Amino acid sequence: MRCPYCGNDDTQVKDSRPTEDSGAIRRRRVCNGCGGRFTTFERVQLRELTVVKKSGRKVPFDREKLARSVYTALRKRSVEADRIERMISGIVRQLESQGDVEVTSDQIGEYVMDGLKSLDDVAFVRFASVYKNFSAADDFRNFLAALAEGQGSLRDKD
Repeated sequence: MRCPYCGNDDTQVKDSRPTEDSGAIRRRRVCNGCGGRFTTFERVQLRELTVVKKSGRKVPFDREKLARSVYTALRKRSVEADRIERMISGIVRQLESQGDVEVTSDQIGEYVMDGLKSLDDVAFVRFASVYKNFSAADDFRNFLAALAEGQGSLRDKD
């Protein structure tokens, strides 16, 4: 594993343990070059997924990109990290278990919206504003009005 600090390929595992949900192995590593310490995670990958963008372009699925977008929506919100990781892992499992190696960015967006809806109302609306490309305050008002009309509250499921 390459050191994120100095780029040295000579790193050593100091500690390995499963994550709380046993969905990954957490490894603490130390670089033999600069002495830097960092953590890596090893997860089971059922299949290589390809994301089909709205433009038709195809890119490899990146779990870290998914996690970054979820954590961005949840920034400064009081949601436990293990709940967030369980949600992300659940989305990845859903995508992998569909049986198709190609998934659309819209499918991923809908799964994230469903997950955030049950996790945190504010993060749900934040993500929706980017995913649905809100351009004005009226977009927020219309979205919230439609939610209130259709579901009674943001936490209710369809």
